[in-house]
Amino acid sequence: MSSETLFNHVMRTYLYGCVLFDRRGIHYDRELAFVAAALHDLGLVEAYRTPTERFEVDGADAAQRFLKEQRMSAEKVSVVWDAIALHTNVGIAARKRPEIAMVSVGSGLDFTGNGLQHIPSDTLEEILDAFPRKGFKQDARDNILSLCRTKPMSVLMHPFAEVGRRHLSGFSVPTVEDLLLAAPFEE
Repeated sequence: MSSETLFNHVMRTYLYGCVLFDRRGIHYDRELAFVAAALHDLGLVEAYRTPTERFEVDGADAAQRFLKEQRMSAEKVSVVWDAIALHTNVGIAARKRPEIAMVSVGSGLDFTGNGLQHIPSDTLEEILDAFPRKGFKQDARDNILSLCRTKPMSVLMHPFAEVGRRHLSGFSVPTVEDLLLAAPFEE
């Protein structure tokens, strides 16, 4: 089960994405965007975590199983899978169809504030009144550290590894530079 803080985040993700895309006149499937946004952080829920996969892939796989059980079309399931798996990589997600890009843009805005200036202040207030942050920053950092502690290699070459390096003594996941320099090639 998801925490209230995480639930509010996924709802804000959808709403921010809608506001940003509606203001730009981008057409998208609202239902599909909602499903993808609502399920995008399933990989942070203990019941859906695997021992080794990135949380994005755990979440995408869990959503895929659920949506297949609901008899959603394979094409729509594929869009949701991509939206969830790519949501932490806006540079890739933004080049995909709008429903995929929306999850990345909306979750990124809620996580970092990137793009906040494009949300009208009255709309922002409505969204935050309906789905308050309730300690989201601390909750998100706790989730990141939990992943770093319980499945450290899942954050290899992932931005979350930097949080592990900063806060966990003895965090042994190598950096990209470590991997490069350890490559078994003579120069």
